Amino acid sequence: MLHNAYGTGGTIRTVVNQANALCAEHDVEVASVYRSTREMVFPLDPRVRLVSLTDLREDGSRWTDKPGTNSRFWRKTRRFANPMPQRHDFRYRRWDPLVDFKVLRYVRAQRDAVLVTTRPGLNLMSAWFAPRRLVRVGQDHMNLSSYKPALREAIVRAYPRLDAVTVLTEADLAEYRGAVGARVRLERIPNGVPPRPDVPGQKRAPILLAAGRLSRQKGFDLLIDAFVQVHAVHPDWQLHIFGEGKARPKLTAQIEERGLKGVVRLRGLTRNLDAELNKVSAFVLSSRKEGLPMVLLEAMGAGLPVVAFDCPTGPAEVVENEVNGLLIPAEDVDALAAGMIRMITQPHEREKFAAAARVTSADYSMPVIAARWETLFTDLRS
Repeated sequence: MLHNAYGTGGTIRTVVNQANALCAEHDVEVASVYRSTREMVFPLDPRVRLVSLTDLREDGSRWTDKPGTNSRFWRKTRRFANPMPQRHDFRYRRWDPLVDFKVLRYVRAQRDAVLVTTRPGLNLMSAWFAPRRLVRVGQDHMNLSSYKPALREAIVRAYPRLDAVTVLTEADLAEYRGAVGARVRLERIPNGVPPRPDVPGQKRAPILLAAGRLSRQKGFDLLIDAFVQVHAVHPDWQLHIFGEGKARPKLTAQIEERGLKGVVRLRGLTRNLDAELNKVSAFVLSSRKEGLPMVLLEAMGAGLPVVAFDCPTGPAEVVENEVNGLLIPAEDVDALAAGMIRMITQPHEREKFAAAARVTSADYSMPVIAARWETLFTDLRS
């Protein structure tokens, strides 16, 4: 179950990868609480059923309404406090009683299934309200320390009611063990990346690539400031940022203020990031916090060297400094600039890091990760 299967985030991408990998042997259904567009962005195997629990955008309007219009009565209830346990999840403000009812009706209707929920609000609802006849697995796609105290308290109280909780990194596994002990089964199962064909002899352009939701979490404001230093000594190189989000106007203004118009490009959404990864010379991750970023794994699978902030959880478990990329102290703009300049000026290092990145990515290939899900589900059902 996803909050919105029609979006473009890393959680959606990894769940689609998981569903596509398991549907050959299992009956798989993806349930989306919200529906923001007519079609999904990521390709879903036709053997996987897609169910929209509501025909609503995340703001509570019907997805068929004209932008800026909304006549739904139930949306007005969002003005009041939500008494449900998921109220501590920052997205609770986008929920209303009718949405809550449809989520609960869906989970209560399942007779014999493994119910996998994918964000804290949904995990909390599954823990408190899903029938015990189901195998209930909660996924954490971020990390426990990143949540506000009220949400962490709700998680520690409710998650032991689940059959299992999966996390993305060893660091988060240790933190969960410290918080909930042995009261629930905890497993580390990282994100999986589908196999990708090699593109031999692909010419790499003088471009650095970053991708993600345009939000404060992804740190693109820090990246743009760092690229000012890069542009000063390597004016022929560009930075391309893929993604959309509320921070676009601020980032656009920042680019213009820093004199980087036409050099740093906000490329928007793409349905074929793989092709873009094949064209560029290196990948940059500037996040303030992460779970285990899908795009980082995809970039390494494409044979790209990586420059990444060593932000809380995620990058340090994938990027081995000076082996398959460079780990930069978190939020250190000057060090990030120096790392990008080093990638530009040391093509032999880029080649060495790129080869090692491909080797690392093999551990996160979807067949390997799908086998771990199979083992977990089999154990829980036995």
